[in-house]
Amino acid sequence: MTGAGTPGRLVVCPTPIGNLEDVTLRVLAALREADVIACEDTRHTRKLLDRYGVTASLVSYHEHNERSRAGELVQRMLDGAVVALVSDAGMPLVSDPGYVMVEACVAAGLAVEVLPGPSAALAALVASALPSDQWRFAGFVPRKDADRARLWANAETLVVFESPRRLAATLSSLAAVDPDRPVAVCRELTKIHEEVVRGPVSEVSARYAAEEPRGEIVLVVGAAPEGAADLAAALDALQRLVDAGARLRPAAGVVAELTGLSANELYRSLAGARKS
Repeated sequence: MTGAGTPGRLVVCPTPIGNLEDVTLRVLAALREADVIACEDTRHTRKLLDRYGVTASLVSYHEHNERSRAGELVQRMLDGAVVALVSDAGMPLVSDPGYVMVEACVAAGLAVEVLPGPSAALAALVASALPSDQWRFAGFVPRKDADRARLWANAETLVVFESPRRLAATLSSLAAVDPDRPVAVCRELTKIHEEVVRGPVSEVSARYAAEEPRGEIVLVVGAAPEGAADLAAALDALQRLVDAGARLRPAAGVVAELTGLSANELYRSLAGARKS
């Protein structure tokens, strides 16, 4: 802990994504030494702390109070406190609260220490058996058809989070664009029922259309083939025409004339995405 009159600091602490034994010794030491631990759910974090005999003062820090609470904690750090930041699982800020806090600490001239540790995105990427030399993490899969079309056109391996109840629809939207695209559905990583299902999206989509999964899902998608970015841009334009009131098939013909792409391919791709 920092003494009175000495500027405090923020310590970003990744926590296990499922198996509590994956917490690091450095994270445990940081949690023991912190003046206060900022966490999404105090009850959830308390389970981890109780497991390792860590007694610490907890304060809630989540998406609904992030800005106001960050201001309070920055002031405490300026007064000399050491604050540990955790999320419910994995690395804070990665599709979890924390960005506002880190940004505020840097603006205030406070030290920010980031400890390495568990990450669902990295674990899934490695387990997917898809190329990992160039990859992109995109958070949660967007709901809008045009946004998903742009996502599927990514020229690198793609890592995204998805809810179990929306997984079938997401896989179906990709299968409508490119049925042979390789994917890996990584479920319940590090937990007892861990499962990784790999294969072309047409096959994986059929499996989850008939069997809704349970638990936390990370989806890894192979890179799009050459020309996919052009298709995504055309689908974006087609979607905007349809949103403006145009009928899908005639609009697909107009976009095809302008881009040189197949009108039938444009129609099938967007129609398939809209049904998913």
